Amino acid sequence: MCETVPVTDSPALAIFDLDGTLIDPAGSITGGIAFALQAHGLPVPDGETLSSMVGPPLLESLHRLADVPEETLSAVVHTYRQRYISHGMAESRPYPGIPELLGRLRAEGVHLAVATQKPQNLADRLLRTHGLDVHFHSIHGAPDDETLPPAQDGKAGIVRAALMTNHGRAERSVMIGDRRHDAAGAAANGLPCIGVRWGFAPAGEFASLDLAAAVGDADELGRAIDVVLHRAPEAAAC
Repeated sequence: MCETVPVTDSPALAIFDLDGTLIDPAGSITGGIAFALQAHGLPVPDGETLSSMVGPPLLESLHRLADVPEETLSAVVHTYRQRYISHGMAESRPYPGIPELLGRLRAEGVHLAVATQKPQNLADRLLRTHGLDVHFHSIHGAPDDETLPPAQDGKAGIVRAALMTNHGRAERSVMIGDRRHDAAGAAANGLPCIGVRWGFAPAGEFASLDLAAAVGDADELGRAIDVVLHRAPEAAAC
């Protein structure tokens, strides 16, 4: 059961995931994870497993999918983040059409937010690196320390923070993401979710999700957002 979000105003609100939705990591995340594992003498999973680690909290992925011992997790995460800061951000890039779409939505009065399980400081820096931060009314990430309780709340808590900060209502809001975690975070807050096909969802994942639409490029995404937010008469991409 979703709680009701207190409302003083209710703008149309689009909440975006970050990696795999707005930003193409271009191998910087999977490559960084492989680098960190190798640096600590640990085996590197295959490419498909590495790709599936993009989206969920890194601690969880390292432990569950890469079998990293608990006593080594913090060191591996530290190595990964240092390499990501020094190399990964510069290697990544916005997906085609995303900067233009964000500019159009904001100019038309839609409130824009980011809800990501990437640590807050890295999310802020990544968006600034690519000049996307100027489009967003708020940016919501996980605590830098993923062992803290707020990080354990997962995507649902981060999406709820975006809703509350922007005085959003479920019927006037939408989540956009590339993985099941985004759909789950949206559903926990009573929001529809649009899935983007250019991200990191493994084959068949979207078929198991209750999505408002699944889109293949930024133009389709813009039309789907307009429909879900009741800004257009009929759906163009589902």
